[in-house]
Amino acid sequence: MTVIALASGAALQGHDIPNAVAVQAFVKPVGGRIYLLVRVPLHSMRDFVFPQRGPGYLDVARAAPLLEDAAQQWIAGAVDLYENDLPIKGLRAVKTRVALESDRSFGSYDKALENLNSPPLDEQVNVVINQALLDVLFEAPIQSDHARFSVHSKLSHLGQRVVTVLRFMPPDGGVRPFEFTGDPGLVALDPSWLQASWRFVVMGTEHILEGTDHLLFLVCLVIPVRRFWDLVPVVTAFTVAHSVTLLAAAYNLGPDALWFPPLIEVLIALSIVYLAIENLIRPAPTQERWLITFGFGLVHGFGFSFGLRENLQFAGSHLLASLLSFNVGVEMGQLAVLIVLVACFRLLVRWTQAERMTATIAGVLAAHTGWHWLLERWEKFRQFPLHWPVWDAALLASCGRWLLVLLVLGGLLRAVQSRFARSPGNAAPPSPKHAEET
Repeated sequence: MTVIALASGAALQGHDIPNAVAVQAFVKPVGGRIYLLVRVPLHSMRDFVFPQRGPGYLDVARAAPLLEDAAQQWIAGAVDLYENDLPIKGLRAVKTRVALESDRSFGSYDKALENLNSPPLDEQVNVVINQALLDVLFEAPIQSDHARFSVHSKLSHLGQRVVTVLRFMPPDGGVRPFEFTGDPGLVALDPSWLQASWRFVVMGTEHILEGTDHLLFLVCLVIPVRRFWDLVPVVTAFTVAHSVTLLAAAYNLGPDALWFPPLIEVLIALSIVYLAIENLIRPAPTQERWLITFGFGLVHGFGFSFGLRENLQFAGSHLLASLLSFNVGVEMGQLAVLIVLVACFRLLVRWTQAERMTATIAGVLAAHTGWHWLLERWEKFRQFPLHWPVWDAALLASCGRWLLVLLVLGGLLRAVQSRFARSPGNAAPPSPKHAEET
């Protein structure tokens, strides 16, 4: 009975989906071959029940003949390599080896390859099957090691949450690291500026469309507006401001303290509450609203950067082009949202015949939502201890540069706003006395 229970437990355990799986991989083209060196947990290959001995130990010798089939089915079948956008065929496992969880050879490609080519583990070593690792070397033919390579990793089937750390080793001797969760789609390992730009344009558009707090902020900008062109100075101020802080954060010019991201989230919620209340108090937007929007735009730019930071690894050597492309994507999504919001608000006002009431209801809903976000984010922010910075020469110089940049941008935006206000289409109507004299 004991043997049956152990066998049943091992079979069930072999088919359980692991909660978290860490995958390490190297991609290295050399001459007319490309090599893929991978390390995965052995228990993530659930269709294979590997031989055991004793209470849950892997029988290394008897499991050896199964390793190549497991690697071919669970890894090679889930990794698509491309050379100049053409699929690389014939990826096959040429070497396999079981490793201990304590093994650190995957710190570099050379050490990982050396460990893979070393003799297998001794049969007497007690390897817990749920802690064993499988190292595999794959290879496939290519046309040239100087081509542009891409990879589509679909290893998310190995567990409920799969984190892959992949390092690409081009012929020039450098190392380009990537880290992604689940299925990241097609990843260009050495992207051209066009590939990187397009990826970040799409990323920026998706980011603004999926960011509910940014969308609600745009709603608050639209509520008091009666003409689309009245949004131009406000949207320009918001665009310039968040572009500045987005670029600054990408180049590590912003604070890196742990409390900074929660603080930005609190300030974003506060911006929504402020604009919503201002819309309730002042039905018509003031001439100085662009300045308030500029200040909140600086805050939202840092919010955009938090979603961008972990994706900069896909920029390759085109960091600036990728940042500008992300910003273009944000502006495209923002413009589309503004056009739809203005059109919907006009239709709603025309249908209800109660413009003031419609604006009031929309403002109350926005203020209510923003207030709840503010309270929730404030509770998270309070959990982080605050430490005042040391006021040294470097900090003062950094503050001075930021102040100068903000003053210059503020002056430029003020000039644009004044010029826009003096344009014929936006001139104020003449007073009755002036009209009578005319």
